[in-house]
Amino acid sequence: MRTPSVLWIPFLVGLLPGSVHAHHGWQEFDEKSEVTVTGIVTDFHYVNPHCVVEFDVKDDKGRIQKWQGEFSNPGVLSRRGWNAAYLEAGDKLTITGHPAKKDGVLALHVTRILSASGELKLELRE
Repeated sequence: MRTPSVLWIPFLVGLLPGSVHAHHGWQEFDEKSEVTVTGIVTDFHYVNPHCVVEFDVKDDKGRIQKWQGEFSNPGVLSRRGWNAAYLEAGDKLTITGHPAKKDGVLALHVTRILSASGELKLELRE
């Protein structure tokens, strides 16, 4: 007798990388607060369940801080004209979003992105 393939799903999901298990919605972000930072893109991950932009921000002492911004999935972004090359390393951006709740975590749930020239690249209210 063959085992139905549906029974294999929990086993196969257990073999996937940790990022799949990390889906958390937006609970780790303070949706009542908003911060804006300006930085330089170091990487852009156009992946499910959330796209992620990594960027460097200089603090008030000139030191580089590594930030991360999470936002919509590729399906939502593609309907707005985005693709995997829409943000590139070296792009200077001003990013607004809800900060991580955990102290010391340099991450945002992105709600707005402006280019260096001030052009609106993204406005999301999820």
